[in-house]
Amino acid sequence: MKSKVTLQSPMNIGNVQLKNRLILAPMQQNKGTLQAMPTDYHVKHYRDRAKHVGLVIIESTGVSANGRLYPNDIGIFTDEHTGPLRRIVEAVHEEHTPIFIQLTHGGRKAWPEVVDRLVAPSAIAYDDFYGVPEEMTSKDIREAISEFRFAARRSVQAGFDGIELHLAHGHLLHQFLSPLSNLRSDEYGGSLENRLRIIREVVIAIREEVGCAYPLQIRVSASDFAEGGLTPVDVAHALTYLEEFIDAVHVSAGGTLPVAPLADGAGYQVPYASVIKQYVKVPVIAVGRIHSGQLANFILADELADFIAVGRPMQEDPHFAQKLLQYEE
Repeated sequence: MKSKVTLQSPMNIGNVQLKNRLILAPMQQNKGTLQAMPTDYHVKHYRDRAKHVGLVIIESTGVSANGRLYPNDIGIFTDEHTGPLRRIVEAVHEEHTPIFIQLTHGGRKAWPEVVDRLVAPSAIAYDDFYGVPEEMTSKDIREAISEFRFAARRSVQAGFDGIELHLAHGHLLHQFLSPLSNLRSDEYGGSLENRLRIIREVVIAIREEVGCAYPLQIRVSASDFAEGGLTPVDVAHALTYLEEFIDAVHVSAGGTLPVAPLADGAGYQVPYASVIKQYVKVPVIAVGRIHSGQLANFILADELADFIAVGRPMQEDPHFAQKLLQYEE
């Protein structure tokens, strides 16, 4: 007998209760200032979409000036970023909705024009546009861990209800995890445990800043879409080393290489989420063209995932969440 869970069912991520299972997925707005500051645009954008969803996750927010993804993204790498970000939090809270921040370092996919150094686990280019990065030294790795730590501290100061750590889409932490982008021979490369080492150290550093009760989830890419790259089972095994520190997993795919998925139809990433769900006990968030109430409720009822994240339709229509939630069997 199928579960009676629907999009309307409440559920917790950590100690934060979500009024329903629908999440606003993080999507780049490309409206930040040259200094990576959010603006009035961001305050209005997130407030307009907050009312009906169970959780807002804001766009990728850079933890380092050398990790910015775009010239007009937003960041949290100085204390000055905290105030503008707090305005977004307060606007979303006015709609009685919790809000998480997504913390990111671009690594070899940081925008070349706005970073001083392009760094990565290994000196392997993503493509010709980004160019060949410098292989990170032990000092560079320690600095990156500290940048995530300080970003977590500022996230709490800004009033965010939780953190999503970006371990997906070919950014720095994903670069360490994937054997396609990590060819190191030291303690940060080689075996799965070694490739996970910086991620565990980042997660532990964040926990030291925010405590055990503060919600922390991870966004993963469950497949590299390439031979020799990460598979859903690989990522699931990696998560078993991290699960004691995290409250949820947000399952996406791709980004290590400039290749497209083999399929991209409705719910195309749900099978990845369903694999991850077999290995972890924390809630799993599915994403990827889940644009109908019928499909969303099927995924939840069949226990393929615990939450549904939606990006592009909500980006284009601030009322899309209300329409999705109104679906009835």
